[in-house]
Amino acid sequence: MRKTFTFLSFLFVAISLQAQLHPAITAFLQNTTETGSYYLEGNPNTIENNILVNCQKVEYSDDYVYVHTKGVPAYPTGPFQDGNPSQAQDQNAIFKIPLNPQANTANPIETNPGNIGVFINGVALFDWRDGAAWNPQTNALCGGPGNPPCPGGPMAQMDWNRDAIPAERAGFDCAKGHPAMGNYHHHQNPSAFKLDLDVISDVCDIHDADGLYTIDSSMHSPLIGFAYDGFPIYGVYGYKNTDGTGGITRMKTSYFLRTPSTRENGPDVNTYPMGYFKEDFEYVNQNGEDYLDEHNGRFCVTPEYPDGTYAYFATVDENWNSKYPYVVGPTFYGQAQNRKVNSVTEATTVYDGTTNTTNLDFRPLNLNIFPNPVSELLTIQIVGIADQDIQAELFDLTGKLMMTSKIKKGSTIAYFDLQTLYAGTYFVKLTKDNRSTTQKVVITR
Repeated sequence: MRKTFTFLSFLFVAISLQAQLHPAITAFLQNTTETGSYYLEGNPNTIENNILVNCQKVEYSDDYVYVHTKGVPAYPTGPFQDGNPSQAQDQNAIFKIPLNPQANTANPIETNPGNIGVFINGVALFDWRDGAAWNPQTNALCGGPGNPPCPGGPMAQMDWNRDAIPAERAGFDCAKGHPAMGNYHHHQNPSAFKLDLDVISDVCDIHDADGLYTIDSSMHSPLIGFAYDGFPIYGVYGYKNTDGTGGITRMKTSYFLRTPSTRENGPDVNTYPMGYFKEDFEYVNQNGEDYLDEHNGRFCVTPEYPDGTYAYFATVDENWNSKYPYVVGPTFYGQAQNRKVNSVTEATTVYDGTTNTTNLDFRPLNLNIFPNPVSELLTIQIVGIADQDIQAELFDLTGKLMMTSKIKKGSTIAYFDLQTLYAGTYFVKLTKDNRSTTQKVVITR
């Protein structure tokens, strides 16, 4: 009996460890102490919202992972300069994500208004739409804030449906997100406007914030979320070839603006330029492996899935500006359904983030420090994603610790206010787990 018990115990541990290594369990960022903050328009200082950021609990069964979250990110939210009166509010949500997602290529399911996925920080993913459309009876917009209702109600299918990314740009904060009745979400790649190669919004100028991760063209982008069909979502860059070879390249959408640039029985292109409505785009199959399919994904090798998986990618142009269909859509690749539940109704194991025995962080600890030389405010920015808190320390030439700060998990930036220090040479050290990196910085007066 003792031998049998020992073998069964070993088998149970082996199965448990295997389950814990599933990226849909280990990827979500957990937090039970840090709270979020927000900006009000015109005020460069953040205000605490006293809502826990990231995810508060992750538990799993054989078939599902359950993610408990308030839906608020670690990076500051707001302001929303289009008059949106809402702020990010506690969603008290539970997401039930399948661990063994199934393809559904025979009868694809269209993405829907509202939540269609969840990022690893517990923030909601929305699809391309903003709820407004074109009413041919009145030759005017209908639906959405400030417009009369559309014929047939808010869920009615119209011929021309407005794209949220160009239409609501003024209402996105520095992290490219905004709330819908308190439900803070991203329609697009969750990296800050100010980090794009061509900066197309000035919201970061006095309301400085970051996003979930920093785009890096030299490495495979991190796993940033999961769609409602259970398949993973990655950032902008991936392996050029689906087998993991060919170097790193930007993943490209296969949707292009229709030609000719006119809309039959639709909105005038001089008033609403092409790309303002979802129907302005059409799918054109491409030959390159770095072009995504009609769902905005592909089957490929990734760092977290060395044997391959279907994966979505956030699509941007060569200037890192968001490009349709942005993340997922306009249809799902797999069996999608509403993944928000009110409770967990099966036996589960709680994953606390410390029982994972393998190193799933394939990326070196890299950082950007700027400006350098510096006179007042020094910015330290992690390259990629911070899946753990990162300690930032500033030392003088003698090794004396002068200042400390922290890059919170699920954010990318820390700051040092250097106005009280003498001019000279200092060193910034970033530490994550048992790894560290150090860079020299010069303070001038």
